[in-house]
Amino acid sequence: MVNRARSRVLTLAALIALTAACTGSSVQGRPGASGLRDPYFPKAGNGGYQVEHYELDLDYDPEDGRLDATAVVTARAEQGLSSFNLDLSGLEVEGVRVQGAGARFNRTGNELTVRPAEDLAKGEVFRAEVDYAGTPKPVVDPDGSHEGWITTGDGAVAVGEPVGSMGWFPGNHHPSDKALYDITLTVPKGYEAVSNGELRSRTDTGDGRTEFTWHSPEPMASYLVTAAVGKFRVTTGRTPSGVSVYEAVAPEESAAAAPVLARLPEVVEWGGRRFGPYPFSTAGSIVLPQDSLEYALETQTKPVYPGAPDEETLVHELAHQWFGNSVTPRSWQDMWLNEGFATYAEWLWSEDHGGLSAQRRSEAFLAGDASVDAQARPGWDAFPPAAPPGPDHVSDPPVYYRGAMVLQKVRQEVGDEAFFALLRGWAAEHRHGNAATADFTAYAERATGRDLGRIWDVWLHGAGRPPRT
Repeated sequence: MVNRARSRVLTLAALIALTAACTGSSVQGRPGASGLRDPYFPKAGNGGYQVEHYELDLDYDPEDGRLDATAVVTARAEQGLSSFNLDLSGLEVEGVRVQGAGARFNRTGNELTVRPAEDLAKGEVFRAEVDYAGTPKPVVDPDGSHEGWITTGDGAVAVGEPVGSMGWFPGNHHPSDKALYDITLTVPKGYEAVSNGELRSRTDTGDGRTEFTWHSPEPMASYLVTAAVGKFRVTTGRTPSGVSVYEAVAPEESAAAAPVLARLPEVVEWGGRRFGPYPFSTAGSIVLPQDSLEYALETQTKPVYPGAPDEETLVHELAHQWFGNSVTPRSWQDMWLNEGFATYAEWLWSEDHGGLSAQRRSEAFLAGDASVDAQARPGWDAFPPAAPPGPDHVSDPPVYYRGAMVLQKVRQEVGDEAFFALLRGWAAEHRHGNAATADFTAYAERATGRDLGRIWDVWLHGAGRPPRT
């Protein structure tokens, strides 16, 4: 692979320069942990450092499926480090440099262990560059779903929830380590290449290829990073409040997707009223050929849809921009803070637009009345939303629907004025950060001045079906 000259982020370069003076051969480091002991994915992520910025330079050819890439990971050491790990599944590592010097490395499963030429000091901002290549393979979840780098009819798409991002770039792949991203995608001429955030440039490289440079100015968890390559039709615009919109749609899905995507600015503005200001500088969509994926995903600023979405799905994935993307779970046990909130947003949208109220939907689930809501079927109460029984259940119905019912119970208890102030305050309090279930329950009681312990005990943490009260 021929490495191209890259523009570097000046603030990160300055940080590196400021910390360079404290390094030296006298530093005594120890290995960083090879996992963060997440309750459901204990090997996800790595200890000893926090990433501040990723710069990914990806050269992809849809014809043969080969990816040639360089990842530049800028991070801050949280301890003295003699070695550190990056998560990477498959793909061949061709070389690693740390602070500009060649580093030793080895692979064990999905762990890439890097040993810098000199130990890194606690507090040092360091830069690790990894050259890698190969044909990316999907990552299979405990529940059997596929993620990572997925080939489509005319290209590919990268989706990461929960740990699939390690299938296409090395990193600290746990939601608790959010970072900034700059992503360059080089593809054959005639293809579009789409990623998160803002399109900074689109350049003809002169050799029959086109280079797309994307910049994400807000922190992002790695499972929300995407890259999509295809023969998309691209449209751009703005919401009434000035958020830029970028939509990439597979041509065969354009007619079906158009009426729903036309409501995207309206949904963003509605979310701003209900949940507080939209948390990102851009919004949009990536619509793939139908059946390219098994699911839609809330990839940051540009949710990915397998075919034209319906209105509820659009609302759900856009609501995640507040709940899941801006306010990101601290661990995968906190998944209901994503899915319960986004499901409740669907219910609110219906209520605000002449459909079923959130209370009526909640009653339908308690009664098992699928004639009111098709999802009100057995299984929504199989376990408490804050305690899925294993990693293969973090996306099961109780996380979504019983999670939404928790919020409706709080609304019933505290009243609409306090409840909607709570939603806006929660999104503001943890904007671009991480939060756990305990953070939410404490915040809800503090913000409303109410003891909500019975709701948490029965609805959030309690086993069995809650009573119909």
